[in-house]
Amino acid sequence: MSPLPTLLLWWLLLLTVEPASASLIRIPLRRVHTGHRTLNPLRGWGKPAATPALGAPSPGDKPTFIPLSNYMNVSLSPRESSPSPPLKKSNPSFTLSPFDPQVQYYGQIGLGTPPQNFSVVFDTGSSNLWVPSIRCHFFSLPCWLHHRFNPKASSSFQPNGTKFAIQYGTGRLAGILSEDKLTIGGIMNASVIFGEALWESSLVFTLARFDGVLGLAFPVLAVGGVRPPLDVLVDQGLLDKPVFSFYLNRDPEAADGGELVLGGYDPAHYIPPLTFVPVTIPAYWQIHMGRMKVGTGLTLCAQGCAAILDTGTSLITGPTEEIQALNKAIGGISLLVGVYLIQCETIPRLPPVSFLLGGVWFNLTAQDYVIQSVRGGFRLCLSGFQALDMPSPAGPLWILGDVFLRTYVAVFDRGNLTSGARVGLARSRFGET
Repeated sequence: MSPLPTLLLWWLLLLTVEPASASLIRIPLRRVHTGHRTLNPLRGWGKPAATPALGAPSPGDKPTFIPLSNYMNVSLSPRESSPSPPLKKSNPSFTLSPFDPQVQYYGQIGLGTPPQNFSVVFDTGSSNLWVPSIRCHFFSLPCWLHHRFNPKASSSFQPNGTKFAIQYGTGRLAGILSEDKLTIGGIMNASVIFGEALWESSLVFTLARFDGVLGLAFPVLAVGGVRPPLDVLVDQGLLDKPVFSFYLNRDPEAADGGELVLGGYDPAHYIPPLTFVPVTIPAYWQIHMGRMKVGTGLTLCAQGCAAILDTGTSLITGPTEEIQALNKAIGGISLLVGVYLIQCETIPRLPPVSFLLGGVWFNLTAQDYVIQSVRGGFRLCLSGFQALDMPSPAGPLWILGDVFLRTYVAVFDRGNLTSGARVGLARSRFGET
């Protein structure tokens, strides 16, 4: 064979290879075992073993570890998609479960030079990065119980001073915008504008194990028109493309909490094929859901409905009437507003709950959607479905939170000039032999 056809063959072969594994930034997620300490914010958390320091470059193809923990039933989103006052968004559903089912995932980043470390929720339901500030109000209790950013300790700090505010259902967050270097995984020196929280009024923030939030949704949701961190990484050439994926480990006893991959996805995380579903409104990661089924006896979302994939929400939420019917069908016993108890011994007999997305059925077994927790030798089983009524124009909609995303790997692809945003879903390889 002549050299020219051989070179042409190799060139064509390279064009057909899936670039999913090229230039990936791997952020293994680790879980901190909080045990009975979860509701005591004055207690320190354990240190994961063998965690490289933030700011250390990724050694070749070896991953850089970011500790991840899962804590409480919390919802960071959705926020209002209707026009709102400048520098202010609202969130109707930031909630803390009194039973603390420990299903919230979070990890560590660095801000400043040298990096000051913070634990943050990687939230696909919001678009801002914020952490508590050392300049916070004296009476802001959550601020004093968490790591705080000190601008005087950073040689790369740039003041901004623009005020921002986020109104949550159970409290308010307010502060000022600032600029400094972001360190995440092996990526360093990304100049980002972030929020320094000066006032956090919520009990949720006081009890939370995380310090702040790193939003991974679309720019339209960003408070103050701030460029979201993902966009900044791409703009500054630190990330090849605006694609990322979550693999969440659903084993509460495992030290490995999963992995956040920036720049693409890892086929080793899921069972092929990936089903891609187009994003219908590029604000949240919102898609169309054809319908839902509970076993063979109950159909929900019968005419189709909107759903968002949200790593900042622990449970699966939906309209009150349909959630009540769903919990009744799985034997849920209402304890408090929005909390349903499941009799643990019935789990093997409970029906699957199925979601029609992109023409494919995605099934959750009771082992997937029942949250099991052991406290003082007592086993507690709670429903992973909770009511949340979103008013028009944002709602009604369903939120597929971590209860769904622990079972299915999600690939979040912002798209490009020739193709729109989409979400890819496939069964996680967790537990497969």
